[in-house]
Amino acid sequence: MEEKYDIAIVGGGPAGLSAAYTAAKAGARVILFEKDEAIAHSVRTSGVTWISEMERLGIPGEYYNPVQNYRFVSPSNDVLISGGTAKSCVLDVRGMYQYLAFLAAGAGAKIMVKSNVINVLKEVERVAGVKASTPKGDLTVRSTLVIDASGFSASVARRAGAAGEWKRYGIGAEYECYCDDVDGATWVLMVGRQYSEAGYAWIFPLSRNRVRIGVGIGRPESNAEPLEKLHDILEKRLKPLDALGKIQPVELHYGFIPNEGVRQNSVADGLVMVGDSAGQSNPLLLEGIRYAIEFGRLAGEVGARSLSRSASRESLLDYEKTWKAKVESKIQSALRVQTRWLGLTDEEWDKEIEILRDMTVDEFLDFIKADFTAGKMMKLALHHPTLAARQLFNMILQS
Repeated sequence: MEEKYDIAIVGGGPAGLSAAYTAAKAGARVILFEKDEAIAHSVRTSGVTWISEMERLGIPGEYYNPVQNYRFVSPSNDVLISGGTAKSCVLDVRGMYQYLAFLAAGAGAKIMVKSNVINVLKEVERVAGVKASTPKGDLTVRSTLVIDASGFSASVARRAGAAGEWKRYGIGAEYECYCDDVDGATWVLMVGRQYSEAGYAWIFPLSRNRVRIGVGIGRPESNAEPLEKLHDILEKRLKPLDALGKIQPVELHYGFIPNEGVRQNSVADGLVMVGDSAGQSNPLLLEGIRYAIEFGRLAGEVGARSLSRSASRESLLDYEKTWKAKVESKIQSALRVQTRWLGLTDEEWDKEIEILRDMTVDEFLDFIKADFTAGKMMKLALHHPTLAARQLFNMILQS
């Protein structure tokens, strides 16, 4: 069976769904393939993001739990940054993704679930469509443009020879749990080797009794298995889990996220990469949903405009130039901080999180969001004059 579309999108996460929405809204004929049985059938992210970003992107408040306090726990230190208003949040990932799917469907995009792309069509040096296994049988789609929103695997770009495998990446394992008593307004990061040899552990609340508890580990810095580490933390009830009362997992999440910066090239003739496939993620919290939505929408808009020029690489460069101008330098600066963090001993972590104690909430959020500007970092270095703090902030300013 063979069909023709203007744009074929691979991946039903926030990047692909957002691209489908804006491309269809612009009048393109769009088909989207999602390999799982349902949109967000398998959750692969902890869902931490920022309320201002969700509001700017039009995500309704019913899809996230607001958070106003931020706690860091190391082997011998405990720092709490309290805010008067909620500025971060934990997403109802499944609900929010399906909200994005309904936007795309309402705009006219066709969504194919349980449909796995098994090959990429090429004509000379350009991508010309995909082949997929679907519930209706094998389907060949010829399209002017393919948008690779397949996430960490970047399956389309790799099959097309436009991208390689990620060499540095994070692996996260978490349980969504019932707990007797959760502070729904506070999320917690735990650092040090008892939590993760190369990364951190977390407690992210969704409500008074629902919480995500997880562990992230960086490759190749550590070969530890995050799920084993998570089990160890839960069994030992390491601080601050000892204060949560009964902990009963009800859902397991497991995922990968790139952690080496942005792709050198995110467009080619007939191809756009967006979301994790392009490296659009914040290395400090390994979060990228806000980027996926924003740049997914951008990919759909530019992709629809490019159709009149056969989706040539030149017609797609506005997408790459725009998103890189916004986040590439910030991601590179965040990678420098993360490289420092991955090498810290437990004793050094105790000192490192002390730097955070004197930050205002806004300073802390700018920092952890990787919202680095030269002015902000110079101000931080001047206002927080301890040697460790100045070394940290000055490092970000390195070119």
